[in-house]
Amino acid sequence: MSATSETQRMEKIVSLCKRRGFIFQSSEIYGGLNGVWDYGPLGVELKRNLKNYWWRVVVHERDDVVGMDGSILTHPAVLRASGHVEGFSDLLVDCRTCKSRWRADQVVGKKGARQCPRCGSKDLTEPREFNLMLETHIGSIDPRSTSTYAESAASLTSVAVPSDPSVGGPIRATRSENQPSDVMHPAGEQIALVYLRPETAQSIFVQFKNILEVSRKKLPFGIAQIGKAFRNEINPRNFTFRSREFEQMELEYFCRPVQGMELLQYWKEERLKFYENIGIPRSKLHVLNVPDMERAFYSKGTYDIEYDFPFGRQELEGVAYRTDYDLSQHQKASGKSLEYFDEETKQRFVPHVVEPSAGVDRTVLALICEAYSEDQAADEKGKMETRVVLRFHPRIAPVKCGIFPLLKNNPQLVARAKEIVDLLRPHMTVFYDESGAIGRRYRRQDEVGTPFGVTVDFETLGEKNAALRDTVTLRERDSMKQERVKISDLLQILLTRIA
Repeated sequence: MSATSETQRMEKIVSLCKRRGFIFQSSEIYGGLNGVWDYGPLGVELKRNLKNYWWRVVVHERDDVVGMDGSILTHPAVLRASGHVEGFSDLLVDCRTCKSRWRADQVVGKKGARQCPRCGSKDLTEPREFNLMLETHIGSIDPRSTSTYAESAASLTSVAVPSDPSVGGPIRATRSENQPSDVMHPAGEQIALVYLRPETAQSIFVQFKNILEVSRKKLPFGIAQIGKAFRNEINPRNFTFRSREFEQMELEYFCRPVQGMELLQYWKEERLKFYENIGIPRSKLHVLNVPDMERAFYSKGTYDIEYDFPFGRQELEGVAYRTDYDLSQHQKASGKSLEYFDEETKQRFVPHVVEPSAGVDRTVLALICEAYSEDQAADEKGKMETRVVLRFHPRIAPVKCGIFPLLKNNPQLVARAKEIVDLLRPHMTVFYDESGAIGRRYRRQDEVGTPFGVTVDFETLGEKNAALRDTVTLRERDSMKQERVKISDLLQILLTRIA
């Protein structure tokens, strides 16, 4: 496809996401918040199905992986030890002409000349480091009290207590003229700097010893986590692809040093299989063997799994052999042993780790981009029209089955349709729709990716043919083929096709 057609395709996808309730701009009624997105009713189901399937494959179907759920607020010492405080940054460039800001790798034009992607100006600042971490503060500020409770310095990160030089002691609570009398400024309050975690991995590393002891696992074994992470991106772009708040699916797979490179290859192949099993074909996936000069200094090998988005080939997931860097850093900084004792060799050593790290939001976007399709289909009058279809794999689709009574003003048809809803709902997400012509109802479900539709008609009631009593029409989304199935067989047929 040409660049123009791919741009138009992406615009249609973004429009569909909002129109049908997949993804909305965060705080849209207030003008929006750049780089932050909210998932609507269909989007949250799609996202949940993806995460549940990842957890099933990575954790529940294996006996060598356990899970955890770490906190978002992160102690600064953790991120100092990991190197994030000093080195988690991108190179920032300003355009002096239009005042826009860009990552340094975004301003490289033709023939290597630097120019602004927005206005084309070559009047740019020199690249400078920009730390991507988001920080906040915690402390015991109680607005209900006329005095402020102050925690001891030892209970928080070490931050100096401000003093009032006029009295030689702590600054006391003050109130501005416009401030309610029951809201107090902190007096001698220990305000602790903490970070919103930039990745989920570090909480796994700092809990390694605890999880090792309680799980009683032996090497090699993994710790999995799905959770939010935050990065103050210089220039969020490409819809949800590069955001400031996002979710990760990460596995830290601990091993002996001699197993590292072999497990790197193993997990690369496992992750490729995962994407194929959720509907992204191998032909759209590409593996980049990251060159030595571009890898993190502690990595002995890194693969980027990339996907052909409408806006270009971009990374979906990284699979990296991080050696023993992380555990060694935290062992050194904390003074606590993070070694593993090998019962067979009677040796103690710091385990190495292989990390497959995937982005939930990026994968959701890839699933939507891959599923989006347009074809020609006849309407209820036989006239050909453009049909928009999301061809999700059934196991990922937000809604698995639509239930339609042929006529909404026939109490018997409606009653049987609602019985089928009650039959299927405990096992899958279903959608009941009785409004409009049956063809229109099919189209509405095609557009949101529902793989199956069940129509309750007069044959179900046995009015035209007694042999068809208690049967329904089962329609398949992609082929639009229809078959007659018994209601008693319907649940098992759908569960088999969705799995």
